[in-house]
Amino acid sequence: MIRVLFVDDHEMVRIGVTAYLSAQPDIEVVAEADDGSVAIELALEHKPDIILMDLVMKEMDGIEATRRIMEQWPEAKIIIVTSFLDDEKVYPALEAGATSYMLKTSKASEIANAVRSTYKGQSILEPEVAGKMMQKMRRKTEILPHEELTNREMEILLLMTQGKTNQEIADELFIALKTVKVHVSNILAKLQVQDRTQAVIYAFKHSLVN
Repeated sequence: MIRVLFVDDHEMVRIGVTAYLSAQPDIEVVAEADDGSVAIELALEHKPDIILMDLVMKEMDGIEATRRIMEQWPEAKIIIVTSFLDDEKVYPALEAGATSYMLKTSKASEIANAVRSTYKGQSILEPEVAGKMMQKMRRKTEILPHEELTNREMEILLLMTQGKTNQEIADELFIALKTVKVHVSNILAKLQVQDRTQAVIYAFKHSLVN
C-alpha cells in the first residue's frame, strides 16, 4: 500500500480526492490536514510514502510547509496539487523540494497515477509547468555573467579597466569608498572571477571596452 498524507484547506476537495484514492487497491490515505503547520506534524508522525500538498492555505502555505518538511525529513516525496501556474508559485515549490507538480484541474485518476509514479521515484510535472521550467533553463543558459551587472557596476568595471583604484573610482563617481568596495565585490561575484585583474581581462575578452 502507498501511504498518503493529503493536505488541502478545502474540505470538499479533501473529501472527493480522499474518497477516490481510498478506493484504489494500492493507495491508503493515512491522514489529512488543512494547514501547512499541521501537515508538518502529521508528516513527521506518520512518515507517509507520498504527501499531496496544496499551496495556498490560511495559516502556513504549502511552499513553507514543503521546505520545513524537507529540512527535517529529506526523504519525503511531495506532490504539489494546486490551481496556480504562476512562476512565483511553481519555482519556489520545486526549489523547496517538491518532487511533482499537478493541477487541481487534473482528473482524480491522473492524481492517483502521479502518486504511483512519484512513489516509484519519478517526477511528474504538468506539461505547462515542464514548459516553464525549460524556458527558465534556456534563459539562464543564454544570459552572460556581465548581463547581470547593474548600470553602476558596469560603470565601475569600465573604470577598473582604466587602471583606477577604488579611491580614484570613489572620487570620480562622488560615492563613498566603502560603496565602491561593495560594488567591486559584487562585480567579481557576478563575473565569477577571483580578482580585479581577471575582471578586467573578462571585460576586454567580451568587448565591453574598446
